Amino acid sequence: MSKLAQLAEITASIPDGAVLMIGGFMGVGTPPALIDELIRQGKRGLTVIANDTARPGVGIGKLIDAGLVRKVIASHIGTNPETQRQMIAGEIEVDLVPQGTLAEQVRAGGCGLGAVVTPTGVGTVVAEGKRTIEIDGVTFLVELPLRADFALINAKRADYRGNLEYALTARNFNPLMAMAATTVIAEVEEIVPVGVIAPDMVVTPHAVVDHLVTQE
Repeated sequence: MSKLAQLAEITASIPDGAVLMIGGFMGVGTPPALIDELIRQGKRGLTVIANDTARPGVGIGKLIDAGLVRKVIASHIGTNPETQRQMIAGEIEVDLVPQGTLAEQVRAGGCGLGAVVTPTGVGTVVAEGKRTIEIDGVTFLVELPLRADFALINAKRADYRGNLEYALTARNFNPLMAMAATTVIAEVEEIVPVGVIAPDMVVTPHAVVDHLVTQE
């Protein structure tokens, strides 16, 4: 069965209020067509788990500009003054997570782990309301796994089965997020026959990819 889907149709399957993991780092590796279609369809009340909210008019920043996001879980919002404005105005909830911790929480969600423990954030506001554990005299925070209803990821190429190849640093959070969502939608620049992508270049295997859309 082909995993190739129509952009509008597959985006329509994402309900208002969905929890989305969206790949990318400052817009690099973020799926642009999926972002634009979410805005066109006016999806609202979204929770976005991502490294950042990019900048106004760029990547996830477009969703922020459109007022479609209810909550952000990210490692920083320092490059997006609109996210900051909405947070200060109480229009959006922002949960800031150290970048390495965020990556581990997503990985834990994809691997089925019950938690990760980290010393990062101990004794700071990051630790407020969280459980701690002491191991060999060192205090660690207990951070819970993150999962999403949908992962919207971006890859350079896919084959017709859905094996994904990434381009350099555009890979970033995408492979982790592909493992940590109920439904994975991959936006790709190119779809090629099975076998064109060398086996050792496949980073995300077809088994975890539910749908493919192209940027055309």
